[in-house]
Amino acid sequence: MKNLKNAAMIVGLLAICWVSIYAVQQKPETTQETPSKTNNKSVAEGYRIVSLPMPENLEFAGEDVPLDDPDVYERMDRELLVNTYWQSNALLLMKRAHKYFPIIEPVLKEEGIPDDFKYLAVIESGLTQAVSPAKATGFWQILESTGKDYGLEINSNVDERYHIEKSTRVASDYLKKAKARFGSWTLAAASYNAGQYGVDKQLDRQNVGSYYDLLLGEETGRYVFRILALKEIMGNPEKYGFDFEENDLYKPIATKKVKVDTVVSNFPNFAEKFGINYKILKVHNPWLRDDNLKNASRKTYYIEIPEQGNYPPVK
Repeated sequence: MKNLKNAAMIVGLLAICWVSIYAVQQKPETTQETPSKTNNKSVAEGYRIVSLPMPENLEFAGEDVPLDDPDVYERMDRELLVNTYWQSNALLLMKRAHKYFPIIEPVLKEEGIPDDFKYLAVIESGLTQAVSPAKATGFWQILESTGKDYGLEINSNVDERYHIEKSTRVASDYLKKAKARFGSWTLAAASYNAGQYGVDKQLDRQNVGSYYDLLLGEETGRYVFRILALKEIMGNPEKYGFDFEENDLYKPIATKKVKVDTVVSNFPNFAEKFGINYKILKVHNPWLRDDNLKNASRKTYYIEIPEQGNYPPVK
């Protein structure tokens, strides 16, 4: 009897071990298979990364892009893909453009510059008051020496490179001179990146007359194509999968110009007189670089003050 009981116990233990081993062997297959199918489905469902059709008859400032050149085609395709699938950046640019293009467009028109050049400001700064490692500043990324050559006031108290309208006029002057030199708006655009001398040197060295025939460094070689890509994407957002309503975009804020031809000793106090705070004053006048205006020469400035109702009351 004792031996029989021992035998039964051994059989029972073996059965338990066998069941446990079987369960362990089967469990991973079950737990791995289900999530794998679910995850694959959730990643792909409703989203596809697709090649983009090349737009027909691309042009910049009225000048055709030679897409029948395979190299030009590939370079254009690259910028369309990069800028379409960097969705967060492209959407931010569209939001900002709604706010700032109404300032830039009339100046370009008045200066006789093709409207397409507003996209040059987009690729230069992302429509922000950026400062590059080389200290190029503002929407149009103007160097201090260039700004002063074109009549901008630049010092620790006032820096008009941050003034959107004035810096747009400086960029326009530069581009008109470049167009007169090269006879091409496309080459004028390229020279904004590489300098007029730099472009002229390469045209002579390579014995060609078109931007699209030049072998250039990485940055200038991509420059015009980046402008073209953002012109195409921002001009046709639905075509490239961007879904938004007008009220999703950043809105232009109506302002009035206040004439100032004296010293302003304290801009926070100055702002309070118009029902705004110092931060809002600087948001609309980033060219004011300090909390005061020295103005020893009694120069006339025009300070933008938001119309009432655009911001909450000052607390």
